[in-house]
Amino acid sequence: MNTAPAPMPAAYDSGDTAWLLASTAMVLLMTPGLAFFYGGMVRTKHILMMIKMSFAALAFGTLLWWAIGYSLAFGPDVGGAGLIGNLDHVFMRDIGLNTLTGHIPTYVYSTFQMGFAIITVALISGSIADRATMKGWIVFVVLWLLIVYIPLAHWVFDPDGWIVKHLGALDFAGGLPVELNSGVAGLAVALVLRAPRDFARREERPNNIPLVVIGVGLLWFGWFGFNSGSALSDQGTASAAFINTQLGAAGAMVTWPLVEKWRTGTVTTVGVVSSAVAGMVAITPACGEIDTLGAVITGLVVGAVCAFAITLKYRFDVDDTLDVVGVHGVGGLIGLIMVGLFATARISGKKGLFHGGGWGLLGKQLVAVVSVIAFSFLLTWIIAKLVHLTVGFRAEDEYESVPGTDRERAYDFQTAERLGALVSGKAVTSDDELVRQITKLLRAREESK
Repeated sequence: MNTAPAPMPAAYDSGDTAWLLASTAMVLLMTPGLAFFYGGMVRTKHILMMIKMSFAALAFGTLLWWAIGYSLAFGPDVGGAGLIGNLDHVFMRDIGLNTLTGHIPTYVYSTFQMGFAIITVALISGSIADRATMKGWIVFVVLWLLIVYIPLAHWVFDPDGWIVKHLGALDFAGGLPVELNSGVAGLAVALVLRAPRDFARREERPNNIPLVVIGVGLLWFGWFGFNSGSALSDQGTASAAFINTQLGAAGAMVTWPLVEKWRTGTVTTVGVVSSAVAGMVAITPACGEIDTLGAVITGLVVGAVCAFAITLKYRFDVDDTLDVVGVHGVGGLIGLIMVGLFATARISGKKGLFHGGGWGLLGKQLVAVVSVIAFSFLLTWIIAKLVHLTVGFRAEDEYESVPGTDRERAYDFQTAERLGALVSGKAVTSDDELVRQITKLLRAREESK
């Protein structure tokens, strides 16, 4: 016999719930978008590995969040210090269909926050593209989310977290636990999984630029849910976060290409779409706290700075392969500082330096930044080192020179194999080898004339 569902509590808001459901779906779509973005950026033989790393984060991040992550991040605070939640809600225990977080069902809010955890750890894979083992990556995903991300989520997203409650710093949509954290963690992992022998000389060419653009398009779409959904409401704050996200991306797309043109004499498609990502990274912590002018300035600044920042890996010999440090680390840092400069008291009642608030908020932002950098870098380095020493994290050197790591191929090279056999008498299993063989044939023809 069917029974009618129990009525929702009086605090329940169906409109806000509908908006957060849509935002949650958008945020979860960002990780497949990242898989396309990263997959198109690497060499052909590594595209499938990058896609699998993102989807591994989706699978294991989801299960970990359900089992224990949500409880530790958003359960009742342990000891009142704002450092970690308790285990009251492991396996989503004591949470029912009518349980609310504020005026939204807890199931919806938990899944929304789950999407943040998944995309954060997936971002780190860009720092170790083409040199990590899958088994090491899976172990790293579980340990890193449990030890690094979840405590930071409690610090920033939980109302009792020490950064928001005790320190009083502002972070509207995750500049600290998502953007800055992923950039710093990417640096730590890149240092553990050393650079290839020819890192400084090797030319990294994207294998599929349209795939990169598609990936950024999906990320851009999801970012509106990421930032606007963080308002947990369909009221004015969500709309402010929405337009500021667009303005931040647009501002960065102006200055990054200008710097690229000045440095190299050309503007690349990859540079243009990467600049949009940098702009949205920087606006993430600020989108609900600043006005539209502040958003434009944030985008203009971060575009120029990140265009320079991504080149520093060559100076310091750190193979941050897909520029996670230069874009997410540096971009997140800039966005958090911009909050201290341009906050308008819209949400928190706190004003930034340029709106008459003095130096207080900026100082709190810097304390939060330093705390997250130290916490994330140290623990991530230890986790990556332990994973490498136990199950093995870095792939063998040969992995970087062989065409593919398994029987799957991202693209069908049957035509290339036939052409390679025609040219050199042997099969060709990569596009780079095909280009070399054709170039050799054309050179020989020119010399014979």
